[in-house]
Amino acid sequence: MRTSTGRALEVVRAGALTTVQDLGRPGHAHLGVPPSGALDAPAHRLANRLLGNPRTAATLETTLNGCAVRARVPAVAVVTGAPCPVTADGRPAPWGVPFRLAPGAVLDVGAATHGLRSYLGFAGGVAAEPVLGSRATDLLSGLGPPPLRDGDVLPLGPGPCATSPRATGPGATDAVRPPAAVDAAPWAAPPDELVLPLVPGPRADWFIPDAPRVLAAGGYRVSAASNRVGLRLDGPVLERARGGELPSEGVVLGAVQVPSEGRPLVFLADHPVTGGYPVIGVVPERALAAAAQAPPGTPVRFTPTT
Repeated sequence: MRTSTGRALEVVRAGALTTVQDLGRPGHAHLGVPPSGALDAPAHRLANRLLGNPRTAATLETTLNGCAVRARVPAVAVVTGAPCPVTADGRPAPWGVPFRLAPGAVLDVGAATHGLRSYLGFAGGVAAEPVLGSRATDLLSGLGPPPLRDGDVLPLGPGPCATSPRATGPGATDAVRPPAAVDAAPWAAPPDELVLPLVPGPRADWFIPDAPRVLAAGGYRVSAASNRVGLRLDGPVLERARGGELPSEGVVLGAVQVPSEGRPLVFLADHPVTGGYPVIGVVPERALAAAAQAPPGTPVRFTPTT
């Protein structure tokens, strides 16, 4: 992912997994294309709102240990999502408040102190080449820009000039008054236990009657094998009431599929659009941001809803 001169960022440290994300490319399931997009959509939207960007602007989604980028031009940035230490050229910079970056300054987003994924927004957005109307990286299909690597250069869209007053006080950075009617980034820390609402079906009848009680008992934990495709869970096996397998059928965002070994997984943004394992229920989209921020080892239980 390289570009010529102009408004751009250079990747100094790519981190464990940093991808370009926007609101995704829904509506292409008939082509076998997942929706993709930011896993913590509220945090992504907030970054754009704080910067006065259009809702379609792309941000950078980091995983676990953040990333570092160098601004080639004056820029305005903000960090939302999982709280983390933020520095600009080694000086403390605010989390959840827009601030200026001088040309050549290195913005370093450190490891998440709570949660899993942070979002770096820039005035004008990350202007990677769109594919099917979206700039989102899709790890399952390979569409969109590849995950960041050290040395990559990311183009930036045109952004407003930062002329707001500077912050004052010890260790102050060039904070910028948000252009929207927002002063800071409200954020709730990830809960000690992830409680996910579950709409039963469409294949709940493939499991023994005790399966809902097992899901609600809280015996599951987030597996380290989780990724953008799905939240994998360690814990009790869900026993089937039927043998055999289903023909492949459509699956949706939030579907709780139960593979042959019996442990559920919750499909996230890069999920496949079809699958042959039975889906015991679906987690509503509004609950998936919390799932995206749940680190490995987080206890999980499901609560029936309609």
